[in-house]
Amino acid sequence: MNTFETHRQLFDSHLENYKADVNLRSPRELYEPEHYILSLGGKRLRPLLALISCDLFGKDPSHALNSALCVELFHNFSLIHDDILDEAPLRRNNPTVHTKWNTNIAILSGDVMLVKAFEVLKNYDAKEFSQLFSIFSKTCIEVCEGQQLDMNFENTNSLTVDEYIQMITKKTAVLLGCSLQMGAINSGASKIDQEHIYEFGKHLGIAFQLLDDTLDAYATDEKSFGKQIGGDILANKKTFLVLKAFELAKVEQAKKLHELMGQTKVVPDKKIQNTLEIFNELGVKALCEAEADKHTKIAIDHLLKVSADRTKLKALETFSLALLKRNT
Repeated sequence: MNTFETHRQLFDSHLENYKADVNLRSPRELYEPEHYILSLGGKRLRPLLALISCDLFGKDPSHALNSALCVELFHNFSLIHDDILDEAPLRRNNPTVHTKWNTNIAILSGDVMLVKAFEVLKNYDAKEFSQLFSIFSKTCIEVCEGQQLDMNFENTNSLTVDEYIQMITKKTAVLLGCSLQMGAINSGASKIDQEHIYEFGKHLGIAFQLLDDTLDAYATDEKSFGKQIGGDILANKKTFLVLKAFELAKVEQAKKLHELMGQTKVVPDKKIQNTLEIFNELGVKALCEAEADKHTKIAIDHLLKVSADRTKLKALETFSLALLKRNT
């Protein structure tokens, strides 16, 4: 068993104890959705990164368990609310919380998860808590800003690729950076090492989201992908693929893409197929993958500047690169 799998099992055990406590709470309508979404699985990437980072800088990863739980609770809170905003029917191959219960219950259950994310940090001493609270609260605000930008983009036709990168940085990538920095804080790492490990996580997150854009459009196995394939196309999301397509499109291609995105009566499979035809004509999938490669390189450059055990750094680099090569 590799070290990272040991870390994952350590967190899984901690999460099971937390879920056991959730099971005892009432009213049940408030807490059952929390238990449900935390039981749907997933890679547990963010909490794992917190433990890995703590270990990277030479401290027992168990000291970062509450930081790990904090980011996992926040991440799942954001998923509940994002699924409401996106009207998504599935999450990890299961009904979303608002689908299984209702929107009001989903909102309130998500709210209590957000409060509890902050609450678990009280287990650290004052100095450590202050540092953790600072980066975590900053990240929470940025994630909300990113979500608002994403919604704003639905109503603008002048969006650029650079603006899109800024949005996904806030909505998705900063939480990966935050997870790593929180683990570094738990270990007592220097400020400069905290900055490098944060930037590593942030750029890794940008690359991850860009590749997620391509998977959303091009994945062939919905079960392994865990979400509805083509969901972004059906929701008219202005992803990197769409923005780059508009940037490169000839007049007729741009007109056709506008028409597809403006349809009110949609045959889902046909809309996805027609949109993919335009993407393929313009080669935007390869361009999106190239942009992801650029941010992956920036991430690794920051990782190599971290002052830590070289063997552990190499293991984290290998893990990160494997993470980006997800099954389609």
